[in-house]
Formats: sequence, C-alpha cells, structure tokens
Amino acid sequence: MAPERVLGLLRTGQSLFFFGLVGLTAAGVHLAVVWVLVSQTGMAALLANPAGFFVAFWVSFFGHRHASFAREEPHPIRQALPRFALVAVLAFLANEFLYALLLAFTPLPYTVALFLVILVVAVGTYLASRLWAFPLD
Repeated sequence: MAPERVLGLLRTGQSLFFFGLVGLTAAGVHLAVVWVLVSQTGMAALLANPAGFFVAFWVSFFGHRHASFAREEPHPIRQALPRFALVAVLAFLANEFLYALLLAFTPLPYTVALFLVILVVAVGTYLASRLWAFPLD
C-alpha cells in the first residue's frame, strides 16, 4: 500500500476517533441538560431538548474544530462557524423530528429515545462536517 494511502487512512481513523470522542462528550452534555431540565423543573422533554442541543453545540464546534478535523492552522471561525451551525441546525431538526416520532409512537423512555436519535443523526453530521464545515483540504 502506498505511503500516501496509509497516511490518509490514519488521518481518517484519527478523525473518526476524535469525532466519536467529541460526539460522545457532546451527547453526554446534551442528555445531561435534558435530564436536569426534565427531572428538576418538570419541563417537557421535547421542550428541554433545544436547551440540551444549544449547550452541546459549543462542545461539538470547538471539539471538532480542534480535534476531529484539526489542521496545523485551525479552520477560520468566520468560515467554519456558520457552516457548522448550518450542519448542526439541520441535524437538530432531524433530531427533533425523529425524537418526536419516538416519543409519540414507541414506549421508549425519553433518555433512550434521545440517545438513539443522537447516534443516528451523528452519521450525517460527520459527513457534512468533514466534507464541508471543516474540510481537510
């Protein structure tokens, strides 16, 4: 195998590893915020979800910018932030729609439903982030 190919595979593996690590951290933050709002304030889970998303967004943005899709020179915030925000908003809309479906049509606890939705939406987020929001050049 050519050295360039090996290097490319290593970079992709590193990117996926950090994407997973940042994603798990952001998902944990998201889930924790929703849990606190629901369990401590009685807020409806579907209404608490945007607050969880907002807090997790910043964890995701800086984690992906500096780890998952890092380069020697970090992606310029003026370019990366609006692109990642669009990716994240679209992912959130998919998240909220799928979450509403699972809450309405399954007996799953709200925490399990949210965790499943976050995992599904993560695949599209990775591809859009790597190819557009934080291109590796």
